[in-house]
Formats: sequence, structure tokens, C-alpha cells
Amino acid sequence: MNSVLMSMRLPFLVLAPVCVLLGLATALMSKGQVAVADLLVVLIGAVAAHISVNTLNEYQDFHSGLDAQTSRTPFSGGSGSLVKHPDAANAVGVAALCSLAVTVLAGGYLLVRHGLAILPLGVLGVVIILTYTRWLNRQPWLCLIAPGLAFGPLMVAGTHFALTGEYSVLAAYVALVPFFLVNNLLLLNQFPDIEADRRVGRVHFPIAYGIRASTWVYGTFVLVAFLVLLAGIVREAIPALGAIALIPMAAGAMAFLGALRFGGDIQRLLPYMGLNVIAAVATPLVLGVALIIGL
Repeated sequence: MNSVLMSMRLPFLVLAPVCVLLGLATALMSKGQVAVADLLVVLIGAVAAHISVNTLNEYQDFHSGLDAQTSRTPFSGGSGSLVKHPDAANAVGVAALCSLAVTVLAGGYLLVRHGLAILPLGVLGVVIILTYTRWLNRQPWLCLIAPGLAFGPLMVAGTHFALTGEYSVLAAYVALVPFFLVNNLLLLNQFPDIEADRRVGRVHFPIAYGIRASTWVYGTFVLVAFLVLLAGIVREAIPALGAIALIPMAAGAMAFLGALRFGGDIQRLLPYMGLNVIAAVATPLVLGVALIIGL
């Protein structure tokens, strides 16, 4: 059981509720109120989806031999628990399938509730979960944007639709903030694992284009997220209070500067990887709270 819990990467699961909160905020801005039952279903489905991709990644990385080759950091994609307890591999695989089933059931409920318009988001989300480790990690550009797509447009805009029954330009726009920052979260976390990933056939962005180019992509994504938020405030689509989200976003700028200096020195990069987590999680959290307070 401990290996299953570790494979879920519990500290990182906060990201799903944060993105649901952002979708809830735009839904409240549009409708003023939402059904609590719908919100609970969305939250359960989102967390289950995150658990599914984490546990499936753990299961597949164990069987590919990657986990045994990785020099683990606090920000590694896998926990390494199956290297120590290989007998728990089947349990982790079952956890991946069960959590995916919960996600599909939640999607089925929303499909009945709102019709086929939500189906494309659900199908794309399931495809990302099933293909991320074995296929998307071999496609540099798709691997680069898949995390942000899942937690940004799919989760934020999907939450908005699930709570309102309609798509929203505002939700799609606000979702761009976690899109760029969550892409960065996974991008920087790949730096320590480049050689191990290469040996098992992965071809993600840092492997294909190198640390320097990846760092500049990281910096570009931080800048675009900043401009998206700033433009929303200037155009009054986002309440002025949303500017407070620029404070945790500054952690991403600091992480970029750290990666420029220490991208190839993992031990010195680690503090900046921590700042990367702060930027990716705290920025949408603060923005969601600000949107709700600003109603």
C-alpha cells in the first residue's frame, strides 16, 4: 500500500484541485452559482486523472528499467518505490487502471448532464494519460505541451463547461496561465533525467534540443504567461486583484535565471526547481482565489 501511495506522488496532486479552482472561479464569474454535486464530480475526476497518469508512469518506467537508472531528485516524475518493492508493481498498475476508470465514470456523468459537447475534452484527456509515458515522451514538441494542455485548457475550461454547460472565452483565456507554467514544470524537471531518459528511448525536448534551448523556451513560456495575465487585467477581463498572481509567477522568472546559470549542474539547479514548482502551483491558485474574491 505504501508503494501505491508513493507512486501517486501525493504532494503533486494539489495541482489538479488548483486548476479546478480556476475553472470554478470563471464559472462563478459567468453564472454566479454552481451545483455542488457537479463540482464534486469534477474534482474527483480531475484528481483521479492525475493519479492515473502518475501511477501509470511509475508502472511503465519500472518495467522499462528507467527507474533503476534515474538519479532521483525531489522533483522526479517517479517515486522509485518499485525499485525497492518490485512486488508492488501489479498493485500500482491496478491503481492506475482504477483511477482511470473513476475519471471515465466522472466524465460519463458530465456527458449525461451536459451532452456531447464535453466529449472531445474527455477523450483528449484520456489519450494523454494513456500515451504520455510510452509515446508522447518520444515526441519532443507534443511532450512539451501535453502537461500544460491537460492542466490548462482541458482541466480549467473543462471545469467551467462542467459547471455551466457552456464554453467560455474567459475560461479558455485564463487557462493559458497554467498551460504555460505547467509545461515549464515538467520541462525543467526533465533536466536531471536527460541521460537516463535517453537510454530508454525517450526523446523529449531537452534531449532533442539541449538544455540551453530548453531553458530559453522555459523563459519564453514565463514571459507569455506574464503577458497573458497582464493583458487580461488591462482589458478588465480579469479583476485588478488578479495582479497579485504576478508575485508567485516571479518565482518562474527566478527559476529561468537559475537554469541559465546552472542548467547542467543539477545540485545547484535544485533550489530553482523548487521555485519552478511555486510558480506552476501558486500562480493559478492565487489567481483563482483573486477571481473569486473579486466577484
